[in-house]
Amino acid sequence: MTLGDAYRRVGRDALEFRVTKVARALSVSEARVAVSVAQLGLAARLWSVALGSAALFGRVPDLAPERLHWNPDASAPDDLFLAMGPSDLPADAETLCALVLDRHLEPLSAALRARHRISAPLLRGNAGSALAGAAREISRWARGAHRPDVATRARLLTAELFEDPRLATTGTRTGSAFRRTSCCLYYRAPGGGLCGDCCFGRPPQHSSPPAASG
Repeated sequence: MTLGDAYRRVGRDALEFRVTKVARALSVSEARVAVSVAQLGLAARLWSVALGSAALFGRVPDLAPERLHWNPDASAPDDLFLAMGPSDLPADAETLCALVLDRHLEPLSAALRARHRISAPLLRGNAGSALAGAAREISRWARGAHRPDVATRARLLTAELFEDPRLATTGTRTGSAFRRTSCCLYYRAPGGGLCGDCCFGRPPQHSSPPAASG
């Protein structure tokens, strides 16, 4: 199944399958926690491939939803594979925003929100967090590989990407550090704790909701 099919709910409901799988893995009864974690994971994969290719090769593979196949039952790196064919696109911020935000993360958010009660700002916060995390990992690799050119390209591209209004309000960047303005809800999973870029200083107190909560 392609990601385009998943967003349009063609055939089996792959997104719902993934959310259910994540909920079981985390032992959570709140659907919105599993929705957030599932979306964050996919956002991280998409940003990593796009930004990494741009920084390393100066070109980006065409990750069009119709060409990018997804196995919702698999884990990274085996869950995504790209159809054969011409795939080179310019490695500029406008292209990356159009490719990852417009064609993937916005339709993904809409598809998930049509099924579950979860806020758009939270999902956009996940998109910003995933981008910041991808940038840090690429820079870390570049330092170890003695490729300062790759680190520089990743840094400049990331700064441009965060100028997009959909990402600009998702958090505060200080160097490679990122502090979100929203929470991904991972702390609500048993033993979850806080992520490194969480907006909270300590996990909020909460009571367990009924299993049907979303």
